[in-house]
Amino acid sequence: MSDTKYTTSHEWVRMDGGDVVTIGITDHAQTALGDVVFVDLPEVGREVSGNEACAVVESVKAASDVYAPLPGKVVEANGRLAEDPGLVNRDPTGEGWFYKLEVADAGMLHELMDEAGYQRFVESQA
Repeated sequence: MSDTKYTTSHEWVRMDGGDVVTIGITDHAQTALGDVVFVDLPEVGREVSGNEACAVVESVKAASDVYAPLPGKVVEANGRLAEDPGLVNRDPTGEGWFYKLEVADAGMLHELMDEAGYQRFVESQA
């Protein structure tokens, strides 16, 4: 997953092509949350700024905001999560994605962490 970038708030960002990225939460985040029971996704068409809370994930332990890692417009939300929020636990970096964002500046992806950087960050927080 070398095309995947990470944030300090535990989102992953993957380029889909063009200026569209897919966003979800990391395996580390879903493990810390426990069993996910509800996901509130952003509306398609919503404009978000970088680091803006735009989704919520609720688990048996807590509710947490999911942040937009980059500014842009939401172009798709993963409707499967409404019926099966457990996808976030079973496949957090695959079928458990949250939303797709058309980013204003794809060049800003270089500001996010790569996988090795994210692993070092997680280890430093332990």
